Amino acid sequence: MLPRLLAVVRAPGSRRGWREGSPARGSASATAAPPVALPAQAQVVVCGGGIMGTSVAYHLSKMGWKDVVLLEQGRLAAGSTRFCAGILSTARHLAIEQKMADYSNKLYHQLEQETGIQTGYTRTGSIFLAQTQDRLISLKRINSRLNVIGIPCEIISPKKVAELHPLLNVHDLVGAMHVPEDAVVSSADVALALASAASQSGVQIYDRTSILHVMVKKGQVAGVETDKGQIQCQYFVNCAGQWAYELGLCSEEPVSIPLHACEHFYLLTRPWETPLPSSTPTVVDADGRIYIRNWQGGILSGGFEKNPKPIFTEGKNQLEIQNLQEDWDHFEPLLSSLLRRMPQLETLEIVKLVNCPETFTPDMRCIMGESPSVRGYFVLVGMNSAGLSFGGGAGKYLAEWMVYGYPSENVWELDLKRFGALQSSRTFLRHRVMEVMPLLYDLKVPRWDFQTGRQLRTSPLYDRLDAQGARWMEKHGFERPKYFIPPDKDLLALEQSKTFYKPDWFEIVESEVKCCKEAVCVIDMSSFTKFEITSTGDQALEILQYLFSNDLDVPVGHIVHTGMLNERGGYENDCSIARLSKRSFFMISPTDQQVHCWAWLKKYMPEDSNLILEDVTWKYTALNLIGPRAVDVLSELSYAPMTPDHFPSLFCKEMSVGYANGIRVMSMTHTGEPGFMLYIPIEYALHVYNEVMSVGQKYGIRNAGYYALRSLRIEKFFAFWGQDLNTLTTPLECGGESRVKLDKGVDFIGRDALLQQRQNGVYKRLTMFILDDHDTDLDLWPWWGEPIYRNGRYVGKTTSSAYGYTLERHVCLGFVHNFSEDTGEEQVVTADFINRGEYEIDIAGHRFQAKAKLYPVPSLLTHKRRKEDVELSDLHGK
Repeated sequence: MLPRLLAVVRAPGSRRGWREGSPARGSASATAAPPVALPAQAQVVVCGGGIMGTSVAYHLSKMGWKDVVLLEQGRLAAGSTRFCAGILSTARHLAIEQKMADYSNKLYHQLEQETGIQTGYTRTGSIFLAQTQDRLISLKRINSRLNVIGIPCEIISPKKVAELHPLLNVHDLVGAMHVPEDAVVSSADVALALASAASQSGVQIYDRTSILHVMVKKGQVAGVETDKGQIQCQYFVNCAGQWAYELGLCSEEPVSIPLHACEHFYLLTRPWETPLPSSTPTVVDADGRIYIRNWQGGILSGGFEKNPKPIFTEGKNQLEIQNLQEDWDHFEPLLSSLLRRMPQLETLEIVKLVNCPETFTPDMRCIMGESPSVRGYFVLVGMNSAGLSFGGGAGKYLAEWMVYGYPSENVWELDLKRFGALQSSRTFLRHRVMEVMPLLYDLKVPRWDFQTGRQLRTSPLYDRLDAQGARWMEKHGFERPKYFIPPDKDLLALEQSKTFYKPDWFEIVESEVKCCKEAVCVIDMSSFTKFEITSTGDQALEILQYLFSNDLDVPVGHIVHTGMLNERGGYENDCSIARLSKRSFFMISPTDQQVHCWAWLKKYMPEDSNLILEDVTWKYTALNLIGPRAVDVLSELSYAPMTPDHFPSLFCKEMSVGYANGIRVMSMTHTGEPGFMLYIPIEYALHVYNEVMSVGQKYGIRNAGYYALRSLRIEKFFAFWGQDLNTLTTPLECGGESRVKLDKGVDFIGRDALLQQRQNGVYKRLTMFILDDHDTDLDLWPWWGEPIYRNGRYVGKTTSSAYGYTLERHVCLGFVHNFSEDTGEEQVVTADFINRGEYEIDIAGHRFQAKAKLYPVPSLLTHKRRKEDVELSDLHGK
């Protein structure tokens, strides 16, 4: 008899607030119990009775929203939740995932006391094994991040591993990470406990009720149609798990939710002769691709194989998830790895090989947030086999989003709007999840790239650049050059080089940066999002003045660096806007903001036929000419003077380049270096590129990629949205005061919050750090997310970093906070506080001294100076 983990979830009708839509087929009461009528209306309808749906309902009720109906097509907790392995782990690569898992752990710990329902919560701790030095480095990086947010963990020796778990073979280990407060729990019972608490607060729960259609009126959720009738509602939450994709299509305005299921295997054994204690730590052997946990005195062990089996590509499957067919041949590599790690396992009898579907997303991150196309339609799905760990925290953040209009943490990395319709091709999803599932346990070194679903969106110059040695990265489905390999380089060796140390492309990028500084380089930046906003009267200027923080009432031809803020003053977007005419504006934003920016603009723009918003990303190829000789190249191609006297900084003008007319030339480069952006109608792209390269030969022109761009912009202290800036970052916190029209008497979204912040002071500041005692050749590199210490105390994390080829040192950007030594509460961060501190950057447990500098940077970077000549005392604010 299978124990609780696989037991049929007990009938929910025994708890107040739970309703059975209809009795089970074949039951004795099949002709006796009448169907329960659904309410005619509700504020919120949640679809899905697994851990996600019940967590959202639970948190909504905690936040005061009681008029909530939860609908489940089968039985509560009978989907993926029922088959979850029950491992709660806080060791994650992303900070937001760490916070979600930490909250979930604390919530589940007290849930039994709150509800009276046993959840099987047992604090076992977790041991993450490392068979290689690179894996150990990865664990050390995670260890540093967990410690600073208050999650106890430590790096331990193989000997200590054997002490914590005597059954493990440790001969091939180089170390491990121990997280003592991780736990195991019955996920189905957690979902039932959350549902019970929600129903006690007034949430109505109906099982065996299928949603057929989500009704939409004028772009807003209006209700749902079920097999038991209609419910009018203002909000709909799609927590349908592996069925979320199909459900997203079941509305007048389809909602694209990119996820796909794969088969996931784990085995269950009989107990050992001396049963394992309930406190036996969970083991994750990522190099062996397996996890192991105690299960009623025996073990439960599964993993993430290299050759996963995607399923249900054709569409919707059974209402409740049944155990799929066993496949021992497929599981054999994981079983072999398990036997190597626990040789004594050979004596145990196996109860069952469980095969159940799990859903995965194109980028290994879960999906949450509001649909960009339907207001009031929220989504929480795609947990990539971490639903139990994320369930509590994800449900909390989504409920906050609905109730307050925004979550308490920056969740952009999980936002549904990071995807577009292009990621919802079933063929793309099937191929991508076959890569994603093994990646969960693969060693992910910095700057790795997905290999599937590539060459989906390309510039017209793709083939030309590829033939010249371009190596590619992908952003929002768009291919972008990283760097260009010279003919004399070993391509294969370079492609296989993966490290946390100095990368093999270091000298390549160095030569590209040098060319940008001394001659001229071309970077294809066609992937950037591009919108045009036009009107017949002054409507465009009026709405943009309200939406953007900087003053856009500038002369025609001028470019303004600005951003769209939310009511809290945080950046929803960071962009450049050129005024093309009195009634026309050209907006340039980060690549992955295409969907988010469009949704934000449409949210506030009135329905006015005289006001037009057009996405013109596909219409223009963008070439970035960077360097002091860019002016010579363009002058020769256009027969027009391009010097600062005739073409000042931040200026835009349509002109001819070569034979092509109508090229939008802008005197900016997104790096702080001299040069021009060329926005070229796509039919002219090849001609203009060829002409630029031909004329540029005499000036030493060459191609460059985004790695060079990154180094240049970080060295100049240029913050980028999505890396350094987010919805919780205000202009006053990152040196952007000069780009805000606070004193011009013009109202804009976020103005009141910024005025209040200016009066009260800021609680964090974006700061540049230059590593002092770091050996570029021998030491681990900073990449992002490294803890920052001031006078020995933790004050924040780095947001981005790059090697500064001008300074010949590593440069990091990051936010510094001022936590009270007594209470831990945040206090005002002044320039004096920044300048008087002694700083260290923690890279995988080793701290390196760093010098801090606030924006803007002085003339330190305007010409090349060797690092021994740089007086770092100059880096303190002037």
